[in-house]
Amino acid sequence: MTIIQPIKSETVSKQTKLYLVPSVDKEFGPEWFHPKFSPMPSALSDLPELHQWSESFVIKVLEVWSGRRALSQLSRNCHRSVLKKINEQMCSLTQRCQIRKFYFHQPIEGVVEVTVTLRVIDRVRSLILRFEGVDKRWICTELTLL
Repeated sequence: MTIIQPIKSETVSKQTKLYLVPSVDKEFGPEWFHPKFSPMPSALSDLPELHQWSESFVIKVLEVWSGRRALSQLSRNCHRSVLKKINEQMCSLTQRCQIRKFYFHQPIEGVVEVTVTLRVIDRVRSLILRFEGVDKRWICTELTLL
């Protein structure tokens, strides 16, 4: 016979806090990841203001796609895998486009997912980005153009 014991209220009321574990750039192998030199998560108070920074970053990406900015100017704030994606999609968005709206979602502290709607001629497209706050700066770890 199995006896089921009730759950104590103090175990339910304790909330576990999620925290950022910086993602590893897929372009580097495991030999590049060393605990002593790995990126350190930053508190929101140590990071640049998100709305202005992300708007500036998206404008820079669009300028790269239109050929008015060098791809290397984004390297400080991107994983190499993201730079590779930006480079691959460079010819897919050569037309003039306008930024319509930004949507922000923060699943945990230090991680922000941004969706940007773009107007390209007569179509609406979405640019989806994920930023992680590490080493007191925002790093783009994922970018997708739909």
